[in-house]
Parts: sequence; C-alpha cells; structure tokens
Amino acid sequence: MSLHGKAALVTGGARRLGRAIALALGRAGMRVAIHYHTSASAAEEVVKELRAAGASCVAIPGDLSRTADCERVVDEALSRWGSLDLLVNNAGIWGPTPIGHVTEGCWDDLINTNLRSMFFVAQRAADALRASRGSIVNIADVGARRPWRNHTPYLVSKGGVVALTRALAKDLAPEVRVNAIAPGPVLLPDDWSAEQAEQVARTTLLRRIGSPDDIAGAVLYLAQAGYVTGVILPVDGGYLLH
Repeated sequence: MSLHGKAALVTGGARRLGRAIALALGRAGMRVAIHYHTSASAAEEVVKELRAAGASCVAIPGDLSRTADCERVVDEALSRWGSLDLLVNNAGIWGPTPIGHVTEGCWDDLINTNLRSMFFVAQRAADALRASRGSIVNIADVGARRPWRNHTPYLVSKGGVVALTRALAKDLAPEVRVNAIAPGPVLLPDDWSAEQAEQVARTTLLRRIGSPDDIAGAVLYLAQAGYVTGVILPVDGGYLLH
C-alpha cells in the first residue's frame, strides 16, 4: 500500500517522536500536517526540512487539551489537503507525579492531553478517514503493561490509549484501521547520566536504547499494513519480556 501523495496529520509533530514520525512520512511521499502546541520554531524547522526534501508540509498550532482545538486542527488539515488518509495521535505530556503530590489540575492535564484529545481528534477525522479508507496510529506506552513508580496519572492515560485503540478499531471498522504503538525506552530525559541510560538498556532483551526512528518505522508499517487493525505493537527491544 503506497503512501505517496496521501495526506497525514501528526499531532505533536514538532519534537521528539512526533518529529521523527513527521519526517519519515514526508520522506515516504506523504503530504504532512504537523500539529504543535508551544513548539512553533521546532515545527517550522520540520516544515523547512521536509520542503527542502520536496515534501508538502504545513504546521498547525493548537492546545489539544481543549476539545475545540482538537476539532479545529483536524478541520485545518482537511482544508489544506482536502482529504485525510492517516492520523497519528502522538501529542502527549508526562512527568513524575508521586502519590501525595498529584493535584487535580495535574491529573486533568495528563488525561486531557494524552487521552481525551486522541478521542476528539479521531472523532473529528472519522468521516474523512472513512472516505479514504485510511487509518489511525495512536502512540501508547509499554508502561501501560509494565508500570514504573511515581507516574500513575501518566500511565493511566496511556492505559486508556490502549482501550481507546481497541474500541475505535471496532467502531470505525471496516473502513478505518486503528492501531497503536507502545514504545519502550527510546527517548530518555536529557539530564540522565550515561550510567542511568545503561541501567535502562539492561532492562531490554537487546541491551540497548532504541531511537525515535524505530517508532517512525513502526508507524510506516502500520500505515501500510492493510490487514492489521486493533493491534498494540510494542517497539521496546524486548522490554516487556525481560
């Protein structure tokens, strides 16, 4: 299934995993709409890089913790491209939230940005994706199956992404395929030491940290895998089996 000339929307497409995904899709010949929230300069850098490579690309701002922005971002992508073949729900936030220090606002920010936004973006895009017989790829996290300490609200949001993916796969079938990727250790905090990185690498069967390109490659696969839906694909170097 060729992606050349088809249209994609990548939420959170300016930095980290989203940047790698947007670049991979553009290099595969897709027209890419990159959503960003506060990373305007980073989004413009991605747009420049893709346009220099001959790809069609546009950046769209929006705060996806607000339902109105979820809908507007989809509408702007459709206005620009006229159709939509692939939605990558990647936008998200995270951070340590030890028990006893979680506020209502913190909980709401994590759930609204990481989970609720995915539903409302997908709901707004559903008719266009049905028309194109397109697909959705959600970004989950292996932590939904193997949680770690002090991140409960984040992990709850990503567990919700797993349930959302499976539910949408049923709701939007047979026209739209819906899958998710569950990254393992592919991006570590910038302030981590080499020793901390090595400790994490040892939690995987492959004994190494992955890269954003590993996730982008999985997105390319799922975007083209015409007989795959409702799947949560771990890209974790064997983290879940260790």
